[in-house]
Amino acid sequence: MKQFDKAEAERLVYTYSDLILRLSYTYLKSTHDAEDICQTVFLKLLTSGQAFDSPAHEKAWIIRTTANACKDLLRSAHRRRTVALEAASATPAPEAPDSAVLEAVMALPENYREAVYLHYFEGYSVREIAGLLGRSEAAVTAHLSRGRHKLRTTLGGECYEQSV
Repeated sequence: MKQFDKAEAERLVYTYSDLILRLSYTYLKSTHDAEDICQTVFLKLLTSGQAFDSPAHEKAWIIRTTANACKDLLRSAHRRRTVALEAASATPAPEAPDSAVLEAVMALPENYREAVYLHYFEGYSVREIAGLLGRSEAAVTAHLSRGRHKLRTTLGGECYEQSV
């Protein structure tokens, strides 16, 4: 493995950091992500032991590695499922529907409310709710059963269930 000394590492950063940042930004449209890619590329370069035939070969390797790292980040599941905090703050919270059922659910004790809301309003299974809340499936099932019983009592009995 080729070891870089401090002077060589500084030369690489001075020579290629702007190129890596600009190229990364064109792919990712995010300064923070571009900085992360820049760091990743330099770590790969400094630890890979890659020997280059010429400065052109070195530059081509850095460009290809940068492009591949950006594409990997764009394909990552985390990136597809998240949104920037700035974008999230621009989206207003949805208005709560005017519903006697939702009001009754929100009045339940916390354990029952979480289970009932996640199951009926968000569509999660008992197993998924158990994983989300860090509880056993048996506990979630019990919370759902007790929550439904309390809702039946609050909302007016068995016949109300048919209209929900």
